[in-house]
Amino acid sequence: MSKISPELIAKRYRAEKRFRIYGMAAIAVTASFLLFLLVDLTLKAHPALFEHRLSVTVTPDQVAFADPAKADYAKLAKQTLSDLMPQVKDRAERKALLKLLSSGAADDLREKLMANPALIGTAVATDLLLSDGADQYLKGYVTQVRRTPGDASLSLAKSGEEWTANAAGLAEGTIIKAAGGALVIGAAGTAEVILSPQGDGPFMLQADEWQRVEFAVPASERGMDDRQILLLEALQDKGVLEKGLAWRFFAQGDSREAELAGIKGALFGSIMTVLLTLVTCLPIGVGAAVYLEEFAPKNRLTGFIEVNINNLAAVPSIIFGLLGLAVFLGTLGLPRSTPIVGGLVLALLVLPTIIIASRASLRSVPPSIKEAALGVGASHQQAVFHHILPMAIPGILTGTILGVARALGETAPLLMIGMVAFIADVPESFSDSAAVLPVQVFLWSDLPEAAFRSKTALAILVLLSVLFLLNATAIYLRRRFERRW
Repeated sequence: MSKISPELIAKRYRAEKRFRIYGMAAIAVTASFLLFLLVDLTLKAHPALFEHRLSVTVTPDQVAFADPAKADYAKLAKQTLSDLMPQVKDRAERKALLKLLSSGAADDLREKLMANPALIGTAVATDLLLSDGADQYLKGYVTQVRRTPGDASLSLAKSGEEWTANAAGLAEGTIIKAAGGALVIGAAGTAEVILSPQGDGPFMLQADEWQRVEFAVPASERGMDDRQILLLEALQDKGVLEKGLAWRFFAQGDSREAELAGIKGALFGSIMTVLLTLVTCLPIGVGAAVYLEEFAPKNRLTGFIEVNINNLAAVPSIIFGLLGLAVFLGTLGLPRSTPIVGGLVLALLVLPTIIIASRASLRSVPPSIKEAALGVGASHQQAVFHHILPMAIPGILTGTILGVARALGETAPLLMIGMVAFIADVPESFSDSAAVLPVQVFLWSDLPEAAFRSKTALAILVLLSVLFLLNATAIYLRRRFERRW
């Protein structure tokens, strides 16, 4: 018997050590990429979790709001904002001021009065949602602002409706804030009013009583003009703006207005689609697996079927979308863009995966279980359904959940059946038009508004959370029902 040299043994130990290091390095690289993805998404999604609102008290008129369902809430919201800024009298200023409110600014007030009409005629504390541009500016994503204290005395005078401003070093186009107002210096010392100063002047202001304002991003590139920003800052100085949790992101459907858009419709659409997928593919997939594994004769036909099932599991998902477009929409005439069509298409996609996983789980049951059942007088069918199938359930559930998780994240087949349309309403039945989370992410990612970019990242995090939850459920079920042989 030959002896193994110490050098050879040491070489084997070194090779094993290197292999372990390579494995740890691979895990570390994978974990770092995952961590980078999650951190990047979280940082981008953080702004979408919060929104800015105007905190006010309103008194709905008993006559105008006699019927809360038909009352003009937008008019009340605009009047409330105008009352907060009595110095805004010019038409252009007023128009810029009202643009700071969202088109759905009074939605919260509407819900309060609809739920409790007794509040009509009383003082009601409510929040008015700001527009997307105003919200993004307050979050610091529109432009950086440079404020320079005045370096000389400033004289402001008013003649009729025109203002003049005189101070050393004031170039044409300079924005100044003084006397509670804001002006842009024009030619020959004239001044264009952005926000009317408080009082009619003349004013003689010391250097520390006024300031120059400069915006890093030109007005043509930021979506908010100088007047709107300065009006917004005036409201901020009054202390009527507040920052709160953007609960409407989870409570509302999609919208053309970035500040109003939410994922409730897409989330419900995804749940309905996945439920129909599960109900359709689970019994068919498990039944096919049991038949092929336990009852089907082993001949060329079953071999051909098995090969094609394995091939279908690797077919690109968009092919199933084309199949659904031709069969469910073209031939059967089912309604487009609905969970029922989406669920059937995804069921076709997931079916091969469930069949393969179920067959592997059935094969993993020791043959002695079946032999013992047959030995005590059970029929073949009884042995399969009373003994083998119950013991294969953990693997079947795991394969099913992983297949459904894949279906939840699919986009391409749903695009082919029209689920890419803009759907604002939350679906109430399987035949209603609906969006799904992956398609919602796809739609938002193509929009230019900064708010949609952050909402896209937050929607991705929600989708990843659901996928992680499904995978964790699969792991739990396997460990919970797994048996050691």
